[in-house]
Amino acid sequence: MKNFTIVLIGFFTFINTAISQQVYSKENPFAHTYSIVARDTVTGEMGVAVQSHWFSVGSIVVWGKAGVGVVATQSFVNPSFGSRGLSLLENGLTPQMAVDALLKVDESREVRQLAILDAKGNAAAFTGANCIEFAGHITGNNFSVQANLMEKSSVWPAMAKAFETAKGSLAERMLIAMEAAEKEGGDIRGKQSAAILVVKASSNGNIWEDKVVDLRVDDHENPLKEMRRLLNIHTAYDYMNRGDAAVEVNDFQLAKELYQKAQELNPDNLEMKFWYAVTLANNTNIKEAKPLFAAIFKQNKNWQILLPRLVKAKLLQIPAQDLKMLTEL
Repeated sequence: MKNFTIVLIGFFTFINTAISQQVYSKENPFAHTYSIVARDTVTGEMGVAVQSHWFSVGSIVVWGKAGVGVVATQSFVNPSFGSRGLSLLENGLTPQMAVDALLKVDESREVRQLAILDAKGNAAAFTGANCIEFAGHITGNNFSVQANLMEKSSVWPAMAKAFETAKGSLAERMLIAMEAAEKEGGDIRGKQSAAILVVKASSNGNIWEDKVVDLRVDDHENPLKEMRRLLNIHTAYDYMNRGDAAVEVNDFQLAKELYQKAQELNPDNLEMKFWYAVTLANNTNIKEAKPLFAAIFKQNKNWQILLPRLVKAKLLQIPAQDLKMLTEL
């Protein structure tokens, strides 16, 4: 308890200093919007997703740290709630305690909307009394949804229901929740930008590996449709990356399976087709690989130039006569 008290005293001292330095400016950016913070009970991953009629909403609303939690700060945004909220979680505060601590020293709290979720799936949210209607939030098991300036008061309940019944990865489920919000009317002003951030359940110390998904649509006439396209490509390239890892250990059969899954998700991508054909060749399926290479080379001859270079890099391990057969159209 003594250490916890010290943490709180230090935090409030820091916040009061920040206020005196006008960190909390009354010119905080608008981000009237809807968002979700959530945790996957199977993987332990935590995520935050948002959509708004505001440019680059993801750059100010979404915050997350592997092994710690996620934060959504919106309405008249106080961006400092992101990093400070995560710091409070990291120092042992619960989401509710963190929300209370942040708002207690914020004179503009009644125009704020804030949600915080920790690594255990505990969530807390706040909707200020002066947030523009319709505004509100719902906290549930391993999630919280919140919205303001909505066309209807049914937007965030629709998000909660959609998330709880959705299947798939955490990013997929959060996107389904946002799509449900849009179907219910969404932001009364319209739509412009969106973002999805997913972090791992724990960090291994390599911060570049802590993010599972980090996608933003900063300015688009239909940001959720574009986010759906990007998430699909992201999933495909995740299979590609796993396929590359399999190649590194000479597990060409696994690489073939992973590359094929990637190609199924993004069938028009020449690079995915190319590496799938390479794995076929490495698995001695030369006859199956040849027509694939021929189709790729017909569309772009640079891939034909690239293929022999893979032999030197030991990424293509086939006899010279097979290589000649593959590169001849």
